[in-house]
Amino acid sequence: MINSQYIVEILAKHHDRNSFSCGTEPLDYYLKKQAGQEARKRVAVTYVLIDRENESRIAGYYTLSSTSIIHGNLPEDVVKKLPRYESIPATLIGRLAIDKAYQGQGLGKVILIEALQQSLIISQRVASFAVVVDAKDMEAATFYKNIGFIPFPSNAFRLFLPMKTIEMLFKNSRH
Repeated sequence: MINSQYIVEILAKHHDRNSFSCGTEPLDYYLKKQAGQEARKRVAVTYVLIDRENESRIAGYYTLSSTSIIHGNLPEDVVKKLPRYESIPATLIGRLAIDKAYQGQGLGKVILIEALQQSLIISQRVASFAVVVDAKDMEAATFYKNIGFIPFPSNAFRLFLPMKTIEMLFKNSRH
């Protein structure tokens, strides 16, 4: 899925975090100051999109961690198909950002697809019903909805995409 100009790696010391700037201070701060700490504490894993022409340069990043969805927070048509557990396991894309120098090239969608693919692979070893995202604004929520994410009934900025849907997305893209 990733263009051959880019590779995705887990954040490491040799990646240049300080030059990353996406234009959103909390996302920039997270990569520069928190991502390494959260990885060491096993709270979140940060994946970086690297430009092969400059392998220390971070073009974008996303984070994955475990979360859970309270059964009653899901839409009724989804709840009917699930076991009656109090909470359902899920994967959280906690942050997703593209450096300003790389914005406008469709890399946001590319890195999201990469995150979904990684989430699907992980879900084959550790159960996860869906991928959850928290959109920072209406523009981001619309971006996720256009991919197929479904808003939670109680919060239009928190969205999910069932793992079954993700699985079908990748099965259909192979043909």
